[in-house]
Amino acid sequence: MGEDLKKMYRTVMDDHFPAEIKVSFGDQVLVYRKRVWKLPDEKCGKLIEKGLRYGENPGQEAALYELVNGNLILGQCRFIEPGKGLVSAITEENMIQEGKHPGKINLTDVDNSLNIMKYLMEKPLAVIVKHNNPCGVAYGENLAEAFGKANMADRIAAFGGAVSLNRPVDLTTAEMIAQNYLEVVAAPDFEEGAVSVLAKRANLRIIRIKEIDQLSSYAGERFLDFKSLMDGGLIVQQSPFNRIKSAKDFSLAATEHKGKTYIIERKPTEAEFSDMLFGWHVEQGVSSNSVIYVKDEVTVGIGTGEQDRVGVAEIAAYKAYTKHADRLCFKRYGVSYKEMELKVKNGLKEKLILEEINDETEKANGGLINATMVSDAFFPFRDGVDVGIKEGIRAVVQPGGSMRDFEVIQACNEADPQVTMVFTGQRAFKH
Repeated sequence: MGEDLKKMYRTVMDDHFPAEIKVSFGDQVLVYRKRVWKLPDEKCGKLIEKGLRYGENPGQEAALYELVNGNLILGQCRFIEPGKGLVSAITEENMIQEGKHPGKINLTDVDNSLNIMKYLMEKPLAVIVKHNNPCGVAYGENLAEAFGKANMADRIAAFGGAVSLNRPVDLTTAEMIAQNYLEVVAAPDFEEGAVSVLAKRANLRIIRIKEIDQLSSYAGERFLDFKSLMDGGLIVQQSPFNRIKSAKDFSLAATEHKGKTYIIERKPTEAEFSDMLFGWHVEQGVSSNSVIYVKDEVTVGIGTGEQDRVGVAEIAAYKAYTKHADRLCFKRYGVSYKEMELKVKNGLKEKLILEEINDETEKANGGLINATMVSDAFFPFRDGVDVGIKEGIRAVVQPGGSMRDFEVIQACNEADPQVTMVFTGQRAFKH
């Protein structure tokens, strides 16, 4: 059974999807062309023409399509036009190393990383995505610093993930990337020597997407979002539009309740505004319900896809603690926290090592002191924001609009030290 599964993972499936798809919206027609690549067969080495390896799981046929014709306008919305392909337009030339032939998950992870990156092009940035959610996002003074911070934000989850970078990959960054196991690395270009270093990871997909240089122009573009139902039906929606472009687009949290006005007493500092913007942009690529924590333009804890908001706030905080402890352990001893636990259990290392790491992690509140808390929807009760306040956050970003906004504002004003909070005026659900 195990060998059969291994064979399935290695198999590049034939797909029976058509070379072209046409979708009609009244008298407007969109034309999509299937993306295939002529790449060496893993068995014989000869060039073969294949599309995706498989879908979300082995045994699922899948196909990638690029929009090649049609200019759709519905109401006042003009959707993205042909000729702006990113992931869907990857050619053999841009697939510098195919590694294991790419599957659906590899490319949708890259796509979501670009969905986040399009708002964060001002400085060198690294976005690491795993299972269509970011696990580490960071700015840096240079690309190597950005990748290092993003990778260490959640080194464990980054294993087997996809990293996208918004600057050409230099040799230093390439050497850092090669130290962790990643499935995909995508960048606008690769400087001399970088590909040779990355290629030492034989299964790594190395992809050049030159258009990343112009990615900020996609921030204002809407695309069609198709949601398939299990009964064969479809829901079609506009992609979301992020109205927050700068700190000026936030509003200081305020509301009225029973004739009384409630307003946040402490205004954000410039550094807090920077983290608020960074966090809200990262939030655009996180599955809802979600709460994330960021600090110094680096993700600290990312809670994704939970059913209740206080629960996801707690999960994000728990992850911040566990990742902080793992980071300390890895930097000092070169092994993960879980590996160290096993060594201690087996008597190979002193228990004092874990006690020291745990003590430092507790004192730092998992790195959450002075962090910013970001929520993709309003807090229905104050219990969610209280989770962050307990950990020492200093700022909150959320849409606002709850019947109990006044309670959440009170919670921030009562905190010692006081916590500031802004409203975005829009929700950022992603299902």
